[in-house]
Amino acid sequence: MYLEIVTPEETLYSGDVESVSVPGVEGEFQMLDNHAPIVSLLVNGTVKIFGNVELKPAVADKFTKNGNTTDFKIKGGVLEMNNNKAIVLAD
Repeated sequence: MYLEIVTPEETLYSGDVESVSVPGVEGEFQMLDNHAPIVSLLVNGTVKIFGNVELKPAVADKFTKNGNTTDFKIKGGVLEMNNNKAIVLAD
């Protein structure tokens, strides 16, 4: 699946990933390839990206690598998943 993480300042990540886990209002949930379309509010927590993630040097300090997982802390935001593309609009 394709993932984009966007903040008001810039696009922090865009690329292919195995899956992504996000902190939804009702709790954390994960999306894999070909997930059903969804729009969800996100709360304070961590976006967990699974797979081989290559970050731009200019934004690498905003992420934490932990084995096969790359984490990004958010205060809130919105997620849209459609046509195998997930977009996280993060605060």
